[in-house]
Amino acid sequence: MKKKLWLVLMVAFLAAFLAGCTEFNEPIYENSEGFWNKFVVWPLVSLIMMFKGLLGTYGLAIIAVTILIRLVILPLMIKQVQSSKRMQEIQPEIKALQAKYPSKDAVTQKKYQEEFQQLLKTRDVNPAAGCLPVLVQMPILIGFYHAISRMNATPEIALGDIFGVHLAEPSIILAFIAAAAQFVVLRTGPAMDNPQMKAMMYFMPVMIFAFGTFLPSALTLYWIIGNIISFITNIFMYKPFNKKEEPAEAIAAPAAQKRPAQQKPAGTRPSAQPKAKKKGGKSGGKKK
Repeated sequence: MKKKLWLVLMVAFLAAFLAGCTEFNEPIYENSEGFWNKFVVWPLVSLIMMFKGLLGTYGLAIIAVTILIRLVILPLMIKQVQSSKRMQEIQPEIKALQAKYPSKDAVTQKKYQEEFQQLLKTRDVNPAAGCLPVLVQMPILIGFYHAISRMNATPEIALGDIFGVHLAEPSIILAFIAAAAQFVVLRTGPAMDNPQMKAMMYFMPVMIFAFGTFLPSALTLYWIIGNIISFITNIFMYKPFNKKEEPAEAIAAPAAQKRPAQQKPAGTRPSAQPKAKKKGGKSGGKKK
């Protein structure tokens, strides 16, 4: 189900991305026509230009806008983290349900789905909450790409550079930093405890690096700042560095449980020896 959902999201992302490709090299103005221009691209351009007037450079303006956007969607991100943590907590109960209904026939699976949904409702877990930040950020990310590209195509706007990198051109260095930041975010998030998400932990950084090698550096900068904020959120919500002590305790507990089982065979050996002696005594008596 999750794979299908991610596939749908990726297709939607690609469709929305390609939908505006016909205009991404055209100048952008307040009177530009079209729903996408009026309600997504131009508001982002206006916001970036406003912060540029306050901070002096477009690089700092993009950082400020990124922080502002992340603060706006922070409640959704917190809800996503809380839902993910609850989902991890009920994994033993989910496995118990799977063991209770192992058959794949329609009747059994219907009962399993009913109890599974009841479990989610009882424990206040909403799997769809994990998709909300992605769905909200998707048009913003595409809008950012169009805003930067079209600002660069507008003669009245000079994006300039940051850290010696031109914001309208791709940068391999920033692409590598964005990919590394994405890996750290996934490594300190729910992927570190979920084997099913570990593949994404390696796939996403590679994909971001690939995009960063040909997309404008301004968009890569958006990824970097966004991942830094996500990392800070993970530290407070998941406490990843505190979890390193848990595996040692978890390993010690099963080891302590196995010790009594190993001592049982040793206790049974002495009981076999008296029987051997009795047999020897009886045979000695017969010889006499």
